[in-house]
Amino acid sequence: MTTTSPRRPVIALHGGCGVMSRALLSEAEWTNARADIRKALEAGYTILSEGGSAVSAVESCVTVLEDSPHFNAGHGAALNAAGQHELDASIMDGATAQAGAVAGAQAVRNPVRLARQLMEQKIPMMLAGPAADAYAAAHGLETMPQSYFTTPRRAEALATMRAHDQLGTFASESEKHGTVGAVALDCNGNLAAATSTGGFTNKAVGRVGDSAIIGAGTYARNGVCAVSCTGQGEQFIRHVVAHEIAARMRYEHRPLADVTSAILKEAFTPHGIGGGIIAIDQAGTISAEFNTEGMFRGWIDANGTLFVATHKD
Repeated sequence: MTTTSPRRPVIALHGGCGVMSRALLSEAEWTNARADIRKALEAGYTILSEGGSAVSAVESCVTVLEDSPHFNAGHGAALNAAGQHELDASIMDGATAQAGAVAGAQAVRNPVRLARQLMEQKIPMMLAGPAADAYAAAHGLETMPQSYFTTPRRAEALATMRAHDQLGTFASESEKHGTVGAVALDCNGNLAAATSTGGFTNKAVGRVGDSAIIGAGTYARNGVCAVSCTGQGEQFIRHVVAHEIAARMRYEHRPLADVTSAILKEAFTPHGIGGGIIAIDQAGTISAEFNTEGMFRGWIDANGTLFVATHKD
């Protein structure tokens, strides 16, 4: 654990990136989504400002987003090719390198809480499918029927994706993807990161993306940075993006924003793949990089200033 004098806490989050047409949601839905981002930030920041841990802060922050119907995680998660929800999540403590992850869960209401439970248990660190849900139920975590996770918008998105498949046309990033995640720096100088997703609409049954994989979609290391990613999971896995960011900072001594921007330019943009990254370094510097039209994002910085945005402008 880092033993430094108390510092001002920082928390940041993302709610997914993509080509987010302003016509995608009604004005009320845009307003409500931004309100839930603010609610999530405030939930995490309250923990931090009271001296709580970065791990608890990111768990709380992501839980709020999992409970919101406006984001692709928990309630409101994407539907797979069989019309089912399979949920992935992970969390990592930068102070201890302990982590927990869940893949393909179908019943646990808040996958990030299950990931936290596994992190505390230490072994097993990761569970998948029915075993993950059984573990959640056995350890007192709330489970829900599949219908709880389904929203009209997600059902409509699945129908749209199936139509794209039949017509041989391509869907936009916003129709396919979506993820939520948070990173935090607490008053003791400890970092943490958490990520949660329903994957992408019409995904293959059993498909697991980067959100469940430590080092790909989630990573935290004290003294370096905490990272949560969103976008095409396969590409984040191929390039082990979250860990790669930390490695470049640690060994090349490069600034956070320089590294996150470079990763997107090298591994995503040339291939026409959308991606976004929210990250924070040991000094509390926040980076929110994305190569799409927009990314749901927000943070409360070291001055206590709250910021929420959706598009580049």
